[in-house]
Amino acid sequence: MRALPPDEQPLTAAARAFNLQLTRVDKLKAQLDELDALGQSHRVELHRWVAPLQQRQRQRMRELALWLAACLQGKALSSRQQETANEALCRLAQTLAEEGDSAMATLHDQHSPQTLAQKKQAAADALRERLERVLGEPLAGAGEDASMEALLRAGMARLRASQDEEQARRQAKVKARKARQKPGAEQTQAQVQQADAETQLRSLFRQLASALHPDRESDPHERLRKTALMSEANAAYGRKDLVTLMQIQLRAELADPAAVSRLADDRLAALTLLLKQQVAGLERERAARQQRLAGEFDLPPGQVANPNTLKQSLLAQVAALESAVAQTEQDLAQVQEPAGLKRWLNQQREQRSHPARSDRDLDDYF
Repeated sequence: MRALPPDEQPLTAAARAFNLQLTRVDKLKAQLDELDALGQSHRVELHRWVAPLQQRQRQRMRELALWLAACLQGKALSSRQQETANEALCRLAQTLAEEGDSAMATLHDQHSPQTLAQKKQAAADALRERLERVLGEPLAGAGEDASMEALLRAGMARLRASQDEEQARRQAKVKARKARQKPGAEQTQAQVQQADAETQLRSLFRQLASALHPDRESDPHERLRKTALMSEANAAYGRKDLVTLMQIQLRAELADPAAVSRLADDRLAALTLLLKQQVAGLERERAARQQRLAGEFDLPPGQVANPNTLKQSLLAQVAALESAVAQTEQDLAQVQEPAGLKRWLNQQREQRSHPARSDRDLDDYF
């Protein structure tokens, strides 16, 4: 599909510009494929290394919660120690219940002054209050008993709507200002070129639609092939994907591969404009996919998803989980000794009294 020099003559500026944008489109599409493959391979690695450690940690936390519940049935602990053990049990049980452990949900509600449902409702009420304070208005689209997830969706939808309204106002102002200005020669040329580009794209699609219309094909196998090609062409036209449309044209044997080289410079310039727009769209899609991967895999703010950052993130997750598992197993062994249990409860009470000093330790469990 590239513009080739005729008879050893150098390429024109229009042909070089076309080839450059075509190269950029090919490179960006390859990068998008690489991001998809990277995300899939990292999910596999997470399942391989992180999932077993998470399961082991959940099991040890469950054993610790059950041991504390058994200890609360006896009379060996003081009232303060019983209170501390009960608090630790509820934190462990709540964490496990939120991950789907129904038995731990029941255990939590048996020992906590507030059920999980009451805690969730209190958290949702607090979130609603914060969102309405930020928005400056009641939160529409979420009932009084809405979950935190529903409240967050409603709040984000209202924030996006506000942003869209503000952007629409700014665009309307810009459009009105441009309407009052007389177009210069450069602006007029750009408008003509844009119109020509749209015409070229529409003409190419119509040619494909006419040649690939499945209802005009009597052979069943050929009808299936044309149906698939036409579906692909419709999707490509919808996103103004000139490259894919041209590739379909070649696959359907509707064009000579060297036809681009025979186009006049003005037509090449129009096609180049379409390619530039496609490049901009692909760059936005690349950024969006990188952002989605960074969010999915909890990368630090500002980090871009690539093989190195994802590997470092995986190593950090595995190290943190291994440390957490080792600490939980150590605590489980300690509480199974009467004297060790009391020392552990005293440590927990001290940590709860000085949260700033013990946040890192508590994160290992809760």
